[in-house]
Amino acid sequence: MRSLSALPLAVLCAEVVPAPTAGADDEPAMARALELLAKHPIVDGHNDLPWAIREWKEAPGAVERYDLRQKSPGQTDLPRLEQGRVGAQFWSVYIPAEAGGDFVRTQLEQIDVARRIVARHPDSMGLALSARDVENEARWGRVGSLLGIEGGHAIENSLAILRTYHMLGVRYMTLTHSKNTDWADSATDAPRHGGLSRFGEEVVREMNRLGMLVDLSHVSTETMHDALRVSEAPVIFSHSSAKAVCDHPRNVPDDVLALLPKNGGMVMVTFVAAFVSPEFAAKAAPLWKAYQEKSRGVTDAAAREKLYRETFSGVEWPKVTVAQVADHVEHVRKVAGIDHVGLGGDYDGNDAWPEGMEDVSGYPKLFAELIRRGWSDEDLAKLARGNALRVLRQAEEVAARLRTTRLPSMATIAELDAAR
Repeated sequence: MRSLSALPLAVLCAEVVPAPTAGADDEPAMARALELLAKHPIVDGHNDLPWAIREWKEAPGAVERYDLRQKSPGQTDLPRLEQGRVGAQFWSVYIPAEAGGDFVRTQLEQIDVARRIVARHPDSMGLALSARDVENEARWGRVGSLLGIEGGHAIENSLAILRTYHMLGVRYMTLTHSKNTDWADSATDAPRHGGLSRFGEEVVREMNRLGMLVDLSHVSTETMHDALRVSEAPVIFSHSSAKAVCDHPRNVPDDVLALLPKNGGMVMVTFVAAFVSPEFAAKAAPLWKAYQEKSRGVTDAAAREKLYRETFSGVEWPKVTVAQVADHVEHVRKVAGIDHVGLGGDYDGNDAWPEGMEDVSGYPKLFAELIRRGWSDEDLAKLARGNALRVLRQAEEVAARLRTTRLPSMATIAELDAAR
């Protein structure tokens, strides 16, 4: 679970009910879903397991003690990944945006945690650096493990640090988290740049040259438009849903969805209750505002957690369903097209989910729901992994082309944004 100082509106206190396992597998739609996912295992865009291990109260950061071979304390482990038919996972190497200072050190520690998770389970996981690696890991029966940085604050305004992260295996970076960076506006902070600054545009261009996916979850609508204008490679939204279905600042508006076909990018629909359900989001908003006011200036993690629990305890939350997640998937397909939708659960980064999808075992329930709605096997295969693999390949192709004409950028924020 992310530190409370970094939690967005979506992270809400809710009692987690174990996902049901009996009965559903006998239904024809579920049987077909499981058969399809055996051939096309899911590529998921976002899972916060590395931070959950770092914040594990029993032994913070102890990868060797956090046993993924059996039911874990969180929402992710190897048996449930297998039940969920997850074939590849972008592990978020999240660090808080509010911490201030030591961003690079903390980021390197989180990359280390993620890589140690993969190294500790060589029979079940393999580090993936490319689309081909993802496909090979699936053939070998392992979860292809990619790394994604969640927030451009991690580069401390240095393109050299960005390149270093890429060398360490990072294959996407979310341009902001809950706060603006010095060069990009967040969806959940007061506008500062009107989108991307000139240096922010250079960050996008350098990510294109490296083959690092530009992730637009968490960014403002203006930042989305700027990034889509600048990027020569497909962008992703690693864990966002449709704003037209649930009007939440973390979701993607239709005018942006309509731009994805030209760019080639994709929205990886998330399952977070407050991003999925308008009723849930409406009930959460005033409580979250109250928590922010009470916790302003409180830096002690234990004190912030106490305030959080006091604010949200005893709340009766609206029911959120798998069908509502399917509504978001279908809306993205309707506006952007079938080639531009995927899945990004955001497990172990939140604690409020649709019923039946409380952990990583629940993906087949969504596929069964879409099958009942008439989805073809071809479209389901694109949703599961086809679109994600295409985006990865195209980003790699763009990078290969750009590296023949561009040297690593030596631009600085001081020189590019001096006039702003």
